[in-house]
Amino acid sequence: MTALLEIDGLTGGYQDTNVVFDISVKIEAGSLLGVLGRNGVGKTTFARLVQGGIQASHGEIRLDGQPIGNLPAHVRRCLGIGYMPQTAMVFDDLTVQENLSLGRNGKPPDRYFDLFPRLAERLKQPAGTMSGGERKILAFVRTMIEDTKLIILDEPSEGVQPENIDRMAGCLKERVAEGAGVLLCEQNLNMLAGVSDLFLGIDSGRVSMTGTAASTSREDLNAVLML
Repeated sequence: MTALLEIDGLTGGYQDTNVVFDISVKIEAGSLLGVLGRNGVGKTTFARLVQGGIQASHGEIRLDGQPIGNLPAHVRRCLGIGYMPQTAMVFDDLTVQENLSLGRNGKPPDRYFDLFPRLAERLKQPAGTMSGGERKILAFVRTMIEDTKLIILDEPSEGVQPENIDRMAGCLKERVAEGAGVLLCEQNLNMLAGVSDLFLGIDSGRVSMTGTAASTSREDLNAVLML
């Protein structure tokens, strides 16, 4: 059976400088891959290579068995790839409501307003006037309501209060249960360990560990962050 996302020998970076080297991994529909590593080891570059924001120099990326490595980001989005970047994740000059109206929305936001009521209270407020954690939540909800089959998230819990991180984790479990695949780059080990089916550790742009949730201990995860 064809995996939702197949990555073989992915290598790439910025201009003539490669940052990520020879990464191979698969994500099945209805599963979550947790990507971890210290700051600056290549997690964001890996996410952007899959999303299409930067093009790979070597390797293949296939979505539902079809090559997408040469396609630009906007085409990959039309094929069902959602993306929440680590920074610049909302349009500051647009209101909360306008931010939520962007994209190929397939799910009503009401369910998320129950979980994150501050968004409902601030629908008419410019997103740029919100705190960093609130903007993260806004970007997360905008990504969750899109009609996507693969969701890529880069450090969604950064600056977010613990109770809201738990709610984010619950939302991710729901999307996975619905059949979505998720690529989650995250340093919050509590969140990562609670939602991941598979783990991919990165160090200096290369795979440093892989494992399933059943075979990977908390000590294994901590070791990746200590490399």
